[in-house]
Amino acid sequence: MIVRTRIFELYNGSYKNLSELAETMGISVSQVYRVREGKRYINQKFIVGALKAFPNYKLDELFYLAPESGDKQSVKEEQQQALEKFTSAIGGSRL
Repeated sequence: MIVRTRIFELYNGSYKNLSELAETMGISVSQVYRVREGKRYINQKFIVGALKAFPNYKLDELFYLAPESGDKQSVKEEQQQALEKFTSAIGGSRL
């Protein structure tokens, strides 16, 4: 399982462009573009930045877990492990 985001669906109403979004998030524009294109995984700094950029949204409204191709574990085990990693990475806040 990997963490995916909905911020690219939400930013149009709040930010003029991805550069403004990245600045608000406190990360580079290139990182935002790479996440959007699926070339980079979402990390803790990205999550914290998204929470800053979208303070009226809950964590589970901004992010979700998606299956990763080629995994051999059961989906339930994958979800549990990914959720544990995700919540420990962000300190379990705003769930």
